[in-house]
Amino acid sequence: MTAVFDTEKQPFPLVIRSLGIDTHQEPTVYLRRNSHVCRAEGFTTASRVQIDNEHSRIIATLHIVDNEALLAPGEIGLSNSAAKALNAPDGSIVHVCHPKPIRSLSHLRHKVYGHRLNDAQMKSIIQDIIAGLYADVHLATFITACAGDNLDQDEIICLTRAMLEAGENLDWQQPLVVDKHCVGGLPGNRTTPIVVSIVTACGGIMPKTSSRAITSPAGTADTMSTMTDVELDLDVLQQVVNQEGGCLAWGGSVHLSPADDILIRAERELDLDSEGQMVASVLSKKIAAGSSHVLIDIPVGPTAKVRSDEAAHLLSRLLINTGAALGLKVEVICTDGTQPVGHGIGPALEAVDIIKVLKNDVDAPQDLKERALLLAGKILEMAGLAQAGEGWEKACKTLENGTAWQKFHRICNMQGGFKQPPTAHYQYSWSSETSGKVTGIDNRHLAKLAKLAGAPEDLAAGVTLNVKLGHTVLQGDTLLMVHAESPGALNYAIEFLQDHKDMIRIQT
Repeated sequence: MTAVFDTEKQPFPLVIRSLGIDTHQEPTVYLRRNSHVCRAEGFTTASRVQIDNEHSRIIATLHIVDNEALLAPGEIGLSNSAAKALNAPDGSIVHVCHPKPIRSLSHLRHKVYGHRLNDAQMKSIIQDIIAGLYADVHLATFITACAGDNLDQDEIICLTRAMLEAGENLDWQQPLVVDKHCVGGLPGNRTTPIVVSIVTACGGIMPKTSSRAITSPAGTADTMSTMTDVELDLDVLQQVVNQEGGCLAWGGSVHLSPADDILIRAERELDLDSEGQMVASVLSKKIAAGSSHVLIDIPVGPTAKVRSDEAAHLLSRLLINTGAALGLKVEVICTDGTQPVGHGIGPALEAVDIIKVLKNDVDAPQDLKERALLLAGKILEMAGLAQAGEGWEKACKTLENGTAWQKFHRICNMQGGFKQPPTAHYQYSWSSETSGKVTGIDNRHLAKLAKLAGAPEDLAAGVTLNVKLGHTVLQGDTLLMVHAESPGALNYAIEFLQDHKDMIRIQT
């Protein structure tokens, strides 16, 4: 970001001191209560302040310090995020003052009161978010004001366009570039690495950039990070795609839709994943990554993110219409969302399933394999690499002859080398208290169980599920295993499990 400075003299010089405090994404600074700056400017705790040095400028949230031993007179303390954003050495001089009013907040208030936002208003909000002008409370307000059905079709198009224009855009100089996305809500549904390996092994161009988890126990980027480096800069990403036809990278490292990465971090804290913002998030990144055709997987089930055929139809229409408005061909496939996919729930545990499928191991989860083949077959047909109705057969052959595994391994090597997923130090086995048939599995409770165990932050944490709907179990059979990297996380998960034993229902 280019800094713009006022020509008038800044009257309050302060000396930087990094305090090593993690304030997550929000830049935070600290001043002594008796600081001359606080007295002169009327700063109080939670004030928004502007900090300038010779080369850069940030807007941060101020916290007041009463412990005078923490800061010397004339010092300003910086959190980790503030120090990174300002990018100035300790001991250098900065000036602090009130920031100029954020004009887009009037548009935000406009939305809070139920009014529609146009292109210019949405663009103004997104630009201010990118510039770091929004505090966490502003981000939370924007996300909440747009949640549910509070964005209509035109607003979703405006938001998608604003997010797209705020970041980098790739051009692969190819007439047809494919991608896929799952809207989520189904634990273990980690088909993407398998699909990318099959499609690129067949000659397709599929530069896959993925998000980390928002409200789930794992995102594709989290899972891939247990097997290779996903934080690629733009040059490396282009090298991987140019040589192998595809990549499996974290989108946040290449700034394809930087506003989305900021909003996702706030959505994670709120445990919200609103429909309109999800459409804008997904499609802005697909277009920015240079895709021309995208297949969207919508799992539908009573405990999935999308719970009914009606809701799936509405979401499909939003995705297709938004894509069409921005020159992206979107196709949608609705899949079974009644139960988790595969065995593992959590980054490393899902990675184990992926490797087993790609290597054609005898104990590979068949449901994950079949879903991946279905999606890969559809994409091969979209890409013109298979005739209509023949994509599944070609995908199956590519997987079973080992070509897909070889391609996956080459992509990982290009991204920094392949590594085996880690394993957790602590496990807890939950056994069936009765004999009978499995008649229900709650996706949401299983996802929460995996998160309480530490996923996705603890990469090896999560749950392995040993049963599927319709399975017959005997008393004492293991239903699931909890994996954790600390005793405390394991205990939290066990307590939740004891209170929600109906997450796996067994009819005697």
